[in-house]
Amino acid sequence: MTQQKKILRALAGETLPTPPIWMMRQAGRYLPEYRATRAQAGDFLKLCYNPELACEVTMQPIRRYGFDAAILFADILLVPQALGADLWFVTGEGPRLSTITDKAGFDALKPADAIHEHLSPIYETVKLLRKELPDDTALIGFAGAPWTVATYMIAGQGTPDQGPAHALKDGNREVFEALLGRITEATVSYLSEQIKAGAEVVKLFDSWAGSLMGDDFINYAVKPAAQITAALKKLHPEVPVIAFPRGAGESYVGLHKAIGADCIAIDDGVTAEWAAANVQTGGCVQGNLKSSHMVTGGDALVSETRRIVDAFSNGPHIFNLGHGITPDADPENVQLMIDTVRGN
Repeated sequence: MTQQKKILRALAGETLPTPPIWMMRQAGRYLPEYRATRAQAGDFLKLCYNPELACEVTMQPIRRYGFDAAILFADILLVPQALGADLWFVTGEGPRLSTITDKAGFDALKPADAIHEHLSPIYETVKLLRKELPDDTALIGFAGAPWTVATYMIAGQGTPDQGPAHALKDGNREVFEALLGRITEATVSYLSEQIKAGAEVVKLFDSWAGSLMGDDFINYAVKPAAQITAALKKLHPEVPVIAFPRGAGESYVGLHKAIGADCIAIDDGVTAEWAAANVQTGGCVQGNLKSSHMVTGGDALVSETRRIVDAFSNGPHIFNLGHGITPDADPENVQLMIDTVRGN
């Protein structure tokens, strides 16, 4: 049954007449039912750690839209919290973390194999989802890639240019690389447990990969992703990996081979035509409609969606946005996008 799921067929390299479709942040604030469940949970972190409610919000867009895949509802910063960092969310501003800027801060972290008790509710959510999801809907697990997670752990919050992480990288390479190594090891362990609990695909989100240049991109975006992928392939050879180094630009070329991923997700900073000619030649690609179309809708949404489907139609493709859907998106535009992809 599993191999009949459309997204798994695309990830295995099959060119399908209609691409499978899911959407980053598809369980989110643009949906009224999500907002109601989040209010019931009390706050964002309580929602992440409540398996029943996290399962419910993951299921909401599946019930509403019939996406080909569900993605586990969680957050990339749960791993730093499991490693011992303090984590909280400021309303209207986003996450805050205790910072790691020196050896003492790094030495205070827990070992990578000590994360599972803290993260056990996440694995429980995965188990619940496998029972709840329709037979033809795949379940995607995920984690943040080491560089992106490190940027938050070093700065204590999101920053426009990831400046604090670059400063530590350039000023104390030993601590920076030790931190990246700890995150890498923990991420392998975390994703492996998600797979054991029932995740059929895993995705690595490297949201800030685009701020790494030259050798730094290779050493701190590509190599950690390759290390995680290789470790997971050894443990779970049947489970495909999607890598998303957002903002990579021309560096998307050759990443299937360099990372060992089954699929490279691309942002909307490159055109679908360029990606078809330069990236899809290496395997399945995922993307890449601008998320702003989910706000504005109309003929532009339809024409752009068709253009992307057409551009990638000669190879394996998973339709998605180039970034996560935003809270101001119109749920009706999501349906319009899906109908356009599926030719309804």
